Amino acid sequence: MSGLTRRAALLVYLVPLVFLAVFFLYPLLSLFDLSLRPDGALDLSAFARLMSTDYYVGTLVFTVYQAMVSTIATLALALPCAFVFARYQFRGRSLLLSLATLPFVLPTVVVALAFAVVLGDGGLLNDLLRTLFSLDYSPVQLERTLTLIIIVHVFYNFAIALRIITSYWSSVGFATEEAARSLGARELDLWRDIRLPLIRPAMLSAAVLVFIFCFTSFGVVLILGGIRFATLEVQIYYQAVSIFNLPLAAALSLVQIVAMLAMLIVYTGTQRRLQVGLASRAAIVRKPRTATQRAMISACVILIAGLLFTPLLALIWRSLFLTGRLDLSGYTGLVERSRASLLFIAPLEAVFNSLRFAVMAMTAAFVLGLIASHMINRKGRWSRYSDPLFMLPLATSAVTLGFGFIIALDEPPLNLRSSWLIIPVSHTLVALPFVIRSVLPSLRAVPPSLGEAARVLGARPLTRLLTIDAPLVSRGLVVGATFAFMVSMGEFGASLFVAQRESVTIPVVIYRLIGDPGLSSYRQALAMSVILMLVCAGGFLMIERLRAAGVAEF
Repeated sequence: MSGLTRRAALLVYLVPLVFLAVFFLYPLLSLFDLSLRPDGALDLSAFARLMSTDYYVGTLVFTVYQAMVSTIATLALALPCAFVFARYQFRGRSLLLSLATLPFVLPTVVVALAFAVVLGDGGLLNDLLRTLFSLDYSPVQLERTLTLIIIVHVFYNFAIALRIITSYWSSVGFATEEAARSLGARELDLWRDIRLPLIRPAMLSAAVLVFIFCFTSFGVVLILGGIRFATLEVQIYYQAVSIFNLPLAAALSLVQIVAMLAMLIVYTGTQRRLQVGLASRAAIVRKPRTATQRAMISACVILIAGLLFTPLLALIWRSLFLTGRLDLSGYTGLVERSRASLLFIAPLEAVFNSLRFAVMAMTAAFVLGLIASHMINRKGRWSRYSDPLFMLPLATSAVTLGFGFIIALDEPPLNLRSSWLIIPVSHTLVALPFVIRSVLPSLRAVPPSLGEAARVLGARPLTRLLTIDAPLVSRGLVVGATFAFMVSMGEFGASLFVAQRESVTIPVVIYRLIGDPGLSSYRQALAMSVILMLVCAGGFLMIERLRAAGVAEF
């Protein structure tokens, strides 16, 4: 490669690095500065207050506790289902495994509202029980409880653990297990001595990733738990927006960032070990032979259908039959302005805003993610350090990111605090890791010998990129772009912080409508949630059709 070509490549690689430095690292450093020097001089009083106040210590402990319980519950349900999918072939197996991933791509506000529709005091389950047993009260009391938060976290993260463990378990096969069984090992011995130790890397990787998502959960906790069950994420939002205690909010953000960086280091280490284990694939699936095996498959299907699909179908039903008969007023009312829709904007305007911002974020994340993936795929130090660097936005909460924008981007030349551009910028940051994890496996699957042969034949780097790399990674590129679009459509935490009148998005409007008393606002919230859910479901179906190329890793 000539010196000119190397300099051009270096300039191209600098584009995502500069974007990350300006719109991610700089806001985080501004948060550090505000938390450590609120008045321009070193002042640790905010941290002293955090450590000396039982309430804030309790918030940190509760954040860790709910994330741990949610992670354990998720793995407890995903592990037996992963065994079924990795071991047995049955009708609808591939379709069910694909559909099980749908909840992961749904916006948090939609999921929270769906579970409120099913398990709330006025939800469908309580309506059914009151009718069946002639009750005048709600027998299922789960509103504003930790139990409901954990149930929703399991709903959200079940697919992550299922896919990671199933993929790994299928790759290592069952030869060791069969050998142990032939020597007289019992079922309990197989689980203790063979199966669990064998899949430990996948379980650890899934557990760390699920813990990260539960630790930084915002929309679910805010809507279903409120300030009573405030996590660090909710407390940051509460301190910054409701109380306007910016130094304390910044100190809370710093604590959360440090915790997430530690978890990210652990996660990248587990991913490296997991990729080593996936090097040799020998997937073995068999048809069930015994009644016990068929019962396990049936239980797995019922669990997935009940846990993952019931809330979504209930949301659609409630939006159409809220008053007991077909009622489309929630959908027709989307063109009306509402007090709850943030500064009297019509909900339908938020739909156009979300679509516009999603296209912009998708385009930016696609370009930046492609360049970053190519950088990571190169051998050497760049790959070792750039991979975790570009994963940082995934481990940083959207609320912290939005708060950092408010603090940092308020002066020229980056005075974006009151600009609508801050929305697509924040969405691009959130979507960028998903694009990279979608494109990178496709790049790694391209045989290096193809590029070497083309170079020997005189092909220029641009020619090799267009004629060899681009066609081979096209599926990964489409999946990455689709992921970016869906992430932008459903992003809630950062948007709630920085949204202005002209830039309010669908999730923000749904949240405002839920908090507004009145049946009309609730109807509109249900209708908008269904619309957003269907858009994300459409993108999910596109991803699943293209996923066969081996794209999408985390």
